[in-house]
Amino acid sequence: MTVLETVRSKSAQVLDFNERYIPGGVVSIVRKAEPDLAFARGRGAYIWDVDGNRYLDYHAAFAPIVLGHNDPYVNGAVRKAIDAGASLYGSGTNELEGRLAEMLCTHVPAVEMVEFLNTGTEASMASVRLARAATGRDHVIVTQGGFNGSHNDVACNVLTPLDQIGPRVSPGEYRYIPLGPGVPDAHAQLVHVINFNDLDSVRYVCERHDVAALVTEPILQNIGIMKPVPGYLEGLRELADEYGFVLIFDEVKTGFRYSVGGYSEVSGVTPDLVYFAKAVANGYPFSALGGKRELLEHFAHPDPAKRPIVSGTYNGHPVSVSAAIATIERLLEGDGQVYRHIGRLGQRCQAGIESILSSRGITGTVARQGSAFCLYLMDHEPVDWHDLAGNHDFDKDLVMRRALIERGIYFFPVATKQCSISAAHTDSDIDRTLEALDDVLSQL
Repeated sequence: MTVLETVRSKSAQVLDFNERYIPGGVVSIVRKAEPDLAFARGRGAYIWDVDGNRYLDYHAAFAPIVLGHNDPYVNGAVRKAIDAGASLYGSGTNELEGRLAEMLCTHVPAVEMVEFLNTGTEASMASVRLARAATGRDHVIVTQGGFNGSHNDVACNVLTPLDQIGPRVSPGEYRYIPLGPGVPDAHAQLVHVINFNDLDSVRYVCERHDVAALVTEPILQNIGIMKPVPGYLEGLRELADEYGFVLIFDEVKTGFRYSVGGYSEVSGVTPDLVYFAKAVANGYPFSALGGKRELLEHFAHPDPAKRPIVSGTYNGHPVSVSAAIATIERLLEGDGQVYRHIGRLGQRCQAGIESILSSRGITGTVARQGSAFCLYLMDHEPVDWHDLAGNHDFDKDLVMRRALIERGIYFFPVATKQCSISAAHTDSDIDRTLEALDDVLSQL
């Protein structure tokens, strides 16, 4: 039996049990993917399933694990806070949240003030509400292939079949297709879907509607690593200033993976609002919405009629705040030593994959930003969803990922999902990955 066949029995038992009480057996349905594995623990660059089989992890829990699983420094900070009596007060403020807010406003150029929440979806929802309150407008622009959370306004158009949205149009927009039922049709009247890297379509929508906000990942990282073409982000900034909409960067995945200052610092383009989650606390539940002071101050506006609500009992929970402080401290060590390490490993991995593709005569392209990468089975880096959907070999991608899992290398088994390297990965881990990938690709 293969390693995968060996573990399936116990994983299946766990899934069968959980399905009695949890829809689908998982608490977030996007976690359900063949093979059905049940995991027991994580440490450093590795995760273990319920049979004790070890996997070199590149999924990183959808990317928050930037330091490695159960980083000792972060966990130590959490234990210290608990031992000191930190608790959920539900009233007033505390020193921890003020300390973290100061760190974010100091180190993230786009952040002048900040609000704390728990998830990327909550931060996304609050950002859209704030933009609408500040502008007095209702319409929102989102990007085909981007994922900006599961609230009604933006839970649409990610891996959308082309026969549902039609061929590429520019300038123009695409049909709003929710990620599932339960979303009122009225949202389709207010949310406008355009392709990434398409400034003409942004202008097209703005000329026809009073746009409150444009929400986008600065790099689309839910369909791999799809980068902005030169001038695109700068063009968004110019259009936001011209038409008066709020430019919102969704940095749930890009934030703190490439720079403590966020990808807005890397790109040199400053949004009006930006929100973070995932890597900012190395996997602890935490998110932050920051941006221009004049916008954030609406959350405490003296006139209730102009004050959009943002609330949550668990906002700024001392455990998560302590984890975020410690994560940022680690990322700041040695003037960015972590980023140099994971960036070098990313480069080593990319060079190795490209060498394998060349030696095997396989058509493929590695798209990489720092420590995050994706192998596309096509001859160029895609620039939008239509480009990717029309050229990438999704079937072979899935076969490749499942074969790697059988060899103890965990790429999330859904085509085009990004891979993330953590500070716990080593050169030997990359070499082992390349050896397994060479073996898999030789059989495709």
